[in-house]
Amino acid sequence: MFTWHTTRFQIDLSRPQVMGIVNVTPDSFSDGGQHADTRKALAHCEQLIKDGVDILDLGGESTRPGAPTLTVEEEWSRLEGVIRGALSLGVPLSVDTCKSEVMRRALDLGVDIINDIRGLEDVGAVEVVANHGSCGVCLMHMQGDPATMQLRPSYPDVVTEVKAYLAQRVAVVREAGVDPARITLDPGIGFGKTPEHNFQLLREQAALLELGYPLLVGWSRKSSLGALTGRPVGQRLAASLSAALAGVQRGAHIVRVHDVAETVDALKVWKAAGLLDGVV
Repeated sequence: MFTWHTTRFQIDLSRPQVMGIVNVTPDSFSDGGQHADTRKALAHCEQLIKDGVDILDLGGESTRPGAPTLTVEEEWSRLEGVIRGALSLGVPLSVDTCKSEVMRRALDLGVDIINDIRGLEDVGAVEVVANHGSCGVCLMHMQGDPATMQLRPSYPDVVTEVKAYLAQRVAVVREAGVDPARITLDPGIGFGKTPEHNFQLLREQAALLELGYPLLVGWSRKSSLGALTGRPVGQRLAASLSAALAGVQRGAHIVRVHDVAETVDALKVWKAAGLLDGVV
């Protein structure tokens, strides 16, 4: 069983953890603009806690396909007030960013986790995390960048390539002095991958667990679910729940979701039915 070591919390991963998405953005693919100011974002954080969230994940820059890149100051202006308010809410706080300077500022305020879609590849990012002694980090795989990643994603074998990339990033981070108990991995569902690639990663998720680290998966409302069901983004709840549960059944330790209350309820049913016994 894993325990994820973070700045303020030792997160017990003997049961699946629900990470709630809080997009402080005007242009995210699913909920852009809904929580785009500090007051609304903090109200959403408080609601997610009532809904049973385990971890809050704040993002100030959209990573949807084709999203524009923000400057450090633009991203930080969206995040700072929400971080300061959310730190008092009593749950682990993650910041979803790929910029080393935003990471540094967030960690200086006391956030618990850095969740990076680029696997700490930004100049100085590894050093920022390593020098912050105790924060958790999630390293994700992405082919290309948000502006171009869905144009023509291609792999000889997506599982082999994702696994090799994550192993390489772990090696870099550990060489910098980051304790392995601080590290979680994310295969990057929907980031430079076709629906076929994403479902192959789900079917063969056990191969990623062979790396020996906890696994975070984010299927919530993704376009692959739309391609499979024909549903628009606002009608993908059933598919999102099914994908999250399938991920957990195949060993994922953390599910990153928009619909926290529904995911918590689904996991409660699985627990009552004994379907979580021995899963993680």
